[in-house]
Amino acid sequence: MAKTVGQRVDRLEEALMKLAYAQFNNEMGLKELREENLKFQREMVVFKDEMRAFKNEMLDFKDEMRAFKNEMTEFKNEMLDFKDEMRAFKNEMAGFKNEMLDFKNGTVEFRNEMLDFKNEMAEFKRKVDEDIAEMKRERREMNLQWGAIANKLGTIVEDIIYPSCRRIAREHFGAPDELEFEGQRIRRPRKRGDRREFDGILVWEGHVMLLEAKATVRPEYLEAFDRFVREEAFFRYFPEYAGRRLIPIFSSLSLTEDEVAWLTERRLYAVAMGEEAMALLNPDCPLDRADAR
Repeated sequence: MAKTVGQRVDRLEEALMKLAYAQFNNEMGLKELREENLKFQREMVVFKDEMRAFKNEMLDFKDEMRAFKNEMTEFKNEMLDFKDEMRAFKNEMAGFKNEMLDFKNGTVEFRNEMLDFKNEMAEFKRKVDEDIAEMKRERREMNLQWGAIANKLGTIVEDIIYPSCRRIAREHFGAPDELEFEGQRIRRPRKRGDRREFDGILVWEGHVMLLEAKATVRPEYLEAFDRFVREEAFFRYFPEYAGRRLIPIFSSLSLTEDEVAWLTERRLYAVAMGEEAMALLNPDCPLDRADAR
């Protein structure tokens, strides 16, 4: 029995030791568990923070995705509009292509028409050049004919007027029947290259009658004759008559009253056709030209 009790005590001690060991192990386990729990809590805090940050990132991402979705929607709408514009542009280009084809065909036709027109213009120009050349030739011939007619008319006027000069010289200026010299269309050189033709000259003692005859009266003819007389240029051609009184007569088949008045004012005599013959139209014109303008 004593042996049994000892065994029981031993077993009890052993059990107590196992219990103490188990308790120790439990305490150690609890400690480790607490430490692991603390570590887990700390990790959970970190994880919670990370999850909060992740959540915020996901919210931002969600917002970005929403904005991106809106942008994609707008882009899609823009692409639809662009597609419609491209379709319209394609249709316009097709129409433009057809217009260009029509224009090209029209250009070809226009080019052909221009070539025909160019050929017609070349032919027209050739004919015009021929006509111009012919007109120039005819004009040269006509100018020559008119020149001959004018020269002939001038000599005719001179032939009509000159025979009356002897009578006018005798009746108005006291010229004798026998003149010292008389001549018609007298050419007299003054120096080399300077030759002048005088329509008529009558010379008697102390006097020289100078005749200027024109078929047509022009202001420049009147002014040139006045200047010639005023500068006493006559005596440069006929120095042998220097010192004689010059009787300048401007004559034509007809002279207007203004022309006669202009000649009288400048001490130039006017002779034209009267009622029956050539007549001196301003017999009262003073012969002295000292105060003539």
